[in-house]
Amino acid sequence: MGFWLELAATGLITGGIYAVVAIGLNLQYGLMRIMNISHGEFLMLGAYLTWLAHTVLKVNPLVFVPVVALVLFVVGLGVYRLCFRRIARTSATVDVIEARSLLVSFGLMFLVQNAAYLVWGADLRGYSFLDQTVEVGSARFTANRLVVFAFALGASLVLIGILRYTLIGKAVRAMMQSPTGAQLVVIDTAVLHPAVFGAGLALAGVAGALLSMVYEISPAMGEPYTVTALIVITLGGLGSTVGALLGGLLLGLVEAFGMHFTSPSLKMLLSYGVFIAVLLARPKGLFAK
Repeated sequence: MGFWLELAATGLITGGIYAVVAIGLNLQYGLMRIMNISHGEFLMLGAYLTWLAHTVLKVNPLVFVPVVALVLFVVGLGVYRLCFRRIARTSATVDVIEARSLLVSFGLMFLVQNAAYLVWGADLRGYSFLDQTVEVGSARFTANRLVVFAFALGASLVLIGILRYTLIGKAVRAMMQSPTGAQLVVIDTAVLHPAVFGAGLALAGVAGALLSMVYEISPAMGEPYTVTALIVITLGGLGSTVGALLGGLLLGLVEAFGMHFTSPSLKMLLSYGVFIAVLLARPKGLFAK
């Protein structure tokens, strides 16, 4: 029983990280139809900022998580202004926004990734944090994994609460459902678009900070998480934050149990298998309304 609990917990912990990354990308794509393929590179930046803060400044990584979120939010405002604002304003249709943002973000992905290679090199980096073993019933976990899961789940639930119960959250949901209708009731898209884009990158930075507490990091670590976030969005449904949370947890469990019964080398095959199955069975997502 302890082994199965550990396996399930491993899947949920991984899925919690997936959910944070996917919710950030879902905000950008669901609201503005900006297909930001470079999303995972900002996760990587969050991981490196946390690593630097802990190894050089001796700052507790958990204390530094809000700082990473703030820094990436400001970076997101700048990235939107420089790269995506003109696309959002001048594109005639949603399809044009998606195509143009996809091309721009591809270039941005390679720019950020190669800048990281120049600054930090290709070597793996890491640090030890809360790596002692904790027993929960008959299962055993490292403390850092439990903390990471708690933070990831907490961040996801806080954002879901903001979107559901605050005025700005209602404005975001209104724009996701009907951009034209939202503008008719005087919702300021010029303010909301960059703020939501920045919030998406802030969540990517938080995910990177949490990952750095558990795994080694490298400049190439972000790209697989972008792909995974797209799979999670497909599972949960476009624009659904609750769906992204549930989809991330579900994908984490599928990967954990699937790799146990098959092979760890088949991780991406399992993810793509789920992706294709959901596209065929429920194209709008498992949890879409």
